[in-house]
Amino acid sequence: MSQENRLPLEGVRVVEFTHMVMGPTCGMILADLGAEVIKVEPPGGDKTRKLPGLGIGFFRAFNRNKKSVVIDINTDEGRETAADLIGECDIVIENFRPGLMAACGLDYTTLSRQHPGLIYVSHKGFLPGPYEKRLALDEVVQMMGGLSYMTGPVGRPLRAGTSVNDIMGGMFGAIGVLAALRERDATGRGQEVQSALFENCVFLSSQHMQQYSMTGEAPPPMPARVSAWSVYDVFTLANDEQLFIGAVSDKQFIKLCDVLGCPEFAAEPQFATNAERVAVRPLLLERFGAVLRHHDMQVLMPQLEAAGIPFAPIVRPEQLLDDPHLRASGGIAPMETDDGTVTDVVLLPIMLGGRRPGVRQALAKVGEHTQQILGRLTRKVAA
Repeated sequence: MSQENRLPLEGVRVVEFTHMVMGPTCGMILADLGAEVIKVEPPGGDKTRKLPGLGIGFFRAFNRNKKSVVIDINTDEGRETAADLIGECDIVIENFRPGLMAACGLDYTTLSRQHPGLIYVSHKGFLPGPYEKRLALDEVVQMMGGLSYMTGPVGRPLRAGTSVNDIMGGMFGAIGVLAALRERDATGRGQEVQSALFENCVFLSSQHMQQYSMTGEAPPPMPARVSAWSVYDVFTLANDEQLFIGAVSDKQFIKLCDVLGCPEFAAEPQFATNAERVAVRPLLLERFGAVLRHHDMQVLMPQLEAAGIPFAPIVRPEQLLDDPHLRASGGIAPMETDDGTVTDVVLLPIMLGGRRPGVRQALAKVGEHTQQILGRLTRKVAA
């Protein structure tokens, strides 16, 4: 690989004992950034490969650019092989239930005695404390961490529509790895990095916690909130199409009235400032709604864009596969799957030196690299 195409984590070796979403997300981020990531799967493969329903896309979405090795860590031989493989790596990633890796002798305390430079990333439901032995799911911590309360209407807590804490937990695990690598460069020593679902969700809710600390008033769920802006809502247009429009300044409000052909709204004293508009917000939204009912969304969106007014159509996930911006910006790329077909995958939402870290290899088949990786270990022991 040429120097200009070199990825930042090239030369870093990772072994991953993970399933589902959080741990695999951490490993995928490191793999996309150039690390060699070896995913250890049990005999028969990671069960995430065969999840039905809403879990069907987990494996393909979060396991690209990795190698696959089959090791049964429930056997003495498997644990010995895993320990030998770890000895060849810079980083261990795991997200199994509390205590499982320790029971296998593959925890940080045990491994670091022989490998003081090892960086070990544990992804759990909770950081150390009263809850640490509980099992957690994304939905569990969304309920515990304030997110579901803030998302749903009053009396109806609602989880977010994707695994936000699993994904962000993996991201924070990867951030911890990058910090630990930097520290190891200075000290020569590794460390254990811990990332957890609950603390991640509380971090997402921290702005609302501060709101209460500053005002003494408990923040209401988002659907019942008092908006800071008068025009900040979803409107129904012609043909029952829906469009979010947000006018967050007096200048944007005036421009919106002009675009919609109702400049007289901006001239009314009761709509003179944002604060005055918020005071009569239901009336204003009703009047805008009546006007917008006669506007075609495809005609209106270019006009809003030209006027510098924030807007957004309500997009379903499957529609994003054909999103012109994602396609043009390189945010979606083809990947050969483990069954030989090709699918489009979403890349990391970053650019490095003007390029997107992309897909470098096909999605690994179960145990595809077992001989390559473990054969290298066998030759080293024999030598």
